[in-house]
Amino acid sequence: MAGLKIKKGDKVKVLTGKDRGETGQVARVFPSAGKIIVDGVNVAKKHQKATKATMQGGIIDKDMPLPIANVALVCPACGKPTRVGYRHDPDGTKVRMCKKCGKDIE
Repeated sequence: MAGLKIKKGDKVKVLTGKDRGETGQVARVFPSAGKIIVDGVNVAKKHQKATKATMQGGIIDKDMPLPIANVALVCPACGKPTRVGYRHDPDGTKVRMCKKCGKDIE
């Protein structure tokens, strides 16, 4: 995968799957796999055995990766899920922008 338009810390909305409609913040990005982990979305139960690293065993909740194509960035300005575009400032920096309202995304 080339450069991804969604980064760690962005607020995204899930478009498809069992968690469709939920919003959350991106915790991790896996560019080579084209997947992201969103806090509180796509949670699976994992049976954890007690080890030296994790003293207590049991059933834990684990956030699983989502395909990046299944989420849309929520624009901080207009508050709607949107596609991401780019524009170049006069000084040559590349800036992400909302395709709906045209405002910059920090």
